[in-house]
Amino acid sequence: MRIGVDACCWANSRGYGRFTRELLGAMVRRSPDDEFLFFVDDNAQASLDLESDNLEVIHVRQDISPMKAASSEGRRSLGDMFRLTRAVAAADLDVFFCPSVYSFFPLPLGQRAVVAIHDVIAERHPELTLPTRRARLFWRMKVWLALRQSELILTVSDFSARTIHEWLKVPIARIRVAVEAPAAIYQPSAPEEIAEASARLLGLENGDRWFVYVGGFNPHKRIISIVEAHASVVAEEGDSAPYLVLVGDPDSDSFHKNVEGIREAIERHGTGGRTIWTGFVPDADLRHLHSGALALLMPSETEGFGLPAVEAAACGTPVIVTTQSPLPDLLAGGGIFVAPGDQETLREAVHLLSQNSAVREEMGRRALVGARALSWDRGADAALEAIHEAAA
Repeated sequence: MRIGVDACCWANSRGYGRFTRELLGAMVRRSPDDEFLFFVDDNAQASLDLESDNLEVIHVRQDISPMKAASSEGRRSLGDMFRLTRAVAAADLDVFFCPSVYSFFPLPLGQRAVVAIHDVIAERHPELTLPTRRARLFWRMKVWLALRQSELILTVSDFSARTIHEWLKVPIARIRVAVEAPAAIYQPSAPEEIAEASARLLGLENGDRWFVYVGGFNPHKRIISIVEAHASVVAEEGDSAPYLVLVGDPDSDSFHKNVEGIREAIERHGTGGRTIWTGFVPDADLRHLHSGALALLMPSETEGFGLPAVEAAACGTPVIVTTQSPLPDLLAGGGIFVAPGDQETLREAVHLLSQNSAVREEMGRRALVGARALSWDRGADAALEAIHEAAA
């Protein structure tokens, strides 16, 4: 079978970029009898590190990177979309797979397809993700077309499948689930690895402690709530309080950002001396920061999956994360699950895991068990089954 793939997300550093790389790599490896044709732009081609006898890479010129053009303030040109559509039409495909609706483009008429929709955050909280009417209009048009042109919708959790059904009115019979997993590199680190990484990356001394957040700096992530909860610990513990480590590039994010609001909250609470902005951190180093953290914090409005939490759990670290996600089921017993906006519970959770090592260690152990039950191979098998079904 000839399977076309929109691989323009390959270079993205967010969760759907990770999903694209891990899932496609496993799909190509586990289905050697299928032929995969990856359609890429300059950025994706430069970062594509996957080689296989059953993989062909087709470069399509794009005047604006799909990642930039599909941002909350971006817009794709008709010419760029037409070149991708024409390239797909010329490839004589049995089926087309788009790993994220974020970079979706119009497909040739009659082309059978599967499109992945990771979540409905933009539908549930448009004011937090798409700040202008134009951005919301183009998003709705893109999602509407993707739903019209696909036989099946793939998503990343049963939780996300339910919300897609509720908010986008997609029949459950059209939705398939390919659950994500931590990358293989995420494993518990040795104490000496943690000490070296915390000194080199964070400037901390042996014995210093920290909470970690990983992801984008978007309003729906509720990072200001994290700052406020951390500030209450600093007020109580003083110079022995843990640091707050914010991992992610605040300047390159394509989505609606709230970096200035976060910085203002830190200044207002006087916790700048115990807050560390790291910028982007590669996996090999992030593994050590996760392993040494007291907990990963992610009290978002909602998460379709919550991959950073699962990656931290794979390092034996407990989590404090939103109930509006699949994480309470995936990491049962591996952390504290907080309803969005419940600041008191978030504050109590941060205090507990800062001060109670026995609870923290037990939650970390159970988080590790939950993370190890997940597998990209199983996700790839589910995606391949959906793609073959759509082509039939």
